[in-house]
Amino acid sequence: MRKLVGRENEIKIFDRILSSRKAEFITVYGRRRIGKTYLVSEYFSNKGLYFECTGIKDGKMRDQLMNFSEAFQQTFYPKLTLAAPKNWRQAFELLTNQIKDIPKDTKIILFFDELPWLATRRSKLLQELDYFWNKYWSRMDNVKLIVCGSAASWILDNLINAKGGLHNRITEAIQLNPFTLGETKIYLETILNMKLNALQILDLYMVMGGVPFYLGKLKKNKSVAQNINELCFSQDGMLNSEFSRLFKSLFDAYELNLRIVKAIAKFRYGISLAQLLKKIGKTAGGRFTDRLRELEAAGFIEKILPYGRKQRDHYYRISDEYTMFYLNWIEGVIGKIPADSNYWMDMSKSPAWNSWSGYAFEIVCHKHINKIISTLDIKGAGCLVSGWRHITNVGKDNQGAQIDLLLDRTDDAISICEIKYSIKEFSIDKPYAQKLLTKMSVFQNETGTNKQLFLVLITTSGLKRNIWSEDLVNEVVKLEDLF
Repeated sequence: MRKLVGRENEIKIFDRILSSRKAEFITVYGRRRIGKTYLVSEYFSNKGLYFECTGIKDGKMRDQLMNFSEAFQQTFYPKLTLAAPKNWRQAFELLTNQIKDIPKDTKIILFFDELPWLATRRSKLLQELDYFWNKYWSRMDNVKLIVCGSAASWILDNLINAKGGLHNRITEAIQLNPFTLGETKIYLETILNMKLNALQILDLYMVMGGVPFYLGKLKKNKSVAQNINELCFSQDGMLNSEFSRLFKSLFDAYELNLRIVKAIAKFRYGISLAQLLKKIGKTAGGRFTDRLRELEAAGFIEKILPYGRKQRDHYYRISDEYTMFYLNWIEGVIGKIPADSNYWMDMSKSPAWNSWSGYAFEIVCHKHINKIISTLDIKGAGCLVSGWRHITNVGKDNQGAQIDLLLDRTDDAISICEIKYSIKEFSIDKPYAQKLLTKMSVFQNETGTNKQLFLVLITTSGLKRNIWSEDLVNEVVKLEDLF
């Protein structure tokens, strides 16, 4: 078995499932390229009798059943050629008859990969799955049924939150997320033998996130800038053409989902539902809500609630690093860069990148909020995570302010976090110190909070101590802390 990197929580769940003395029905979901199939197959393939059937994107029912037949043949009768079953009832009857006499001390792993693709319209796969699970498989204590899918919203609607026959049948639901910074570091070192410092890993992460498939395309004999240039800006670079392909593979209504994502991406601090509907030219309703939920479940966008707002006032913003990088840097130059160009080597030194990287680092910090809270030693304080923004009112004598990250604590305190991407130690000078003081004052005046305010600086390269930092900054979180 090849080495599994990271995924410690998922492996603990799998360990429990494997040692369980009852049948288990597990679903694993998450966006494409995230490593779902790899994780399941690498962990379970040598743990007992292992059957794996994979769906075909846009395949017809007969194609899916042919896949089942081939998987069945390879698992049980590798030297024979078998006819494909006519429907899923016949398929599951074949499978049930084959496994029912297997000794009870042998684990039976039934893995249906990309179940949303297997379950074509009018195929009745879900009805048959429900029937055979309830009638037979759930009574076999050694059976571990695992279903997997990239269409996260489909998994949620039809399995996890199902109101029909499969309601409450799932014994464990696992949402597989991208690697964290720490897991990315381990992956680069153990799988690719790439030794990079924290800032170099962050630069890669802000381009492709912690998606294992993308990270696997890096070349250890090239620099970070060279790898980004080759993957994102060469004519045959994988991340040059991945974006639309990714959406087409995940969503039936991919064109509308693309429009939604592109509209949200134009608003750095998020966009309200009312604003978004106006930009897209749609009205509020179930179908539009479903599109937002799809994008949220797949990890492309996130719902945020600014400090002091009511639940209905939530905003949406992009949460996927590759999506943000593609829309800001790749989409506008596709077909315009000469072959063999060193485009990114130049752009990575530009003021535009310096400005944009600050925003990208904010997204990364929000994803690693648990590490920030741990570093600040406020785990026991119970934090509500949000941001805050005050826009100057026209004709009024007041100042605007923006807070990148705000931790509203239950110990009668608020940690106000200033996030800074800097290659060198960040230094606070007098004008910037005044800006920070103003920000704290505006926040206190506009919100009316009586809580104690702590100023936290989250920075890539640490803080250079001086008279201004000593007076203002209560805590410093470094990039290394996020690992």
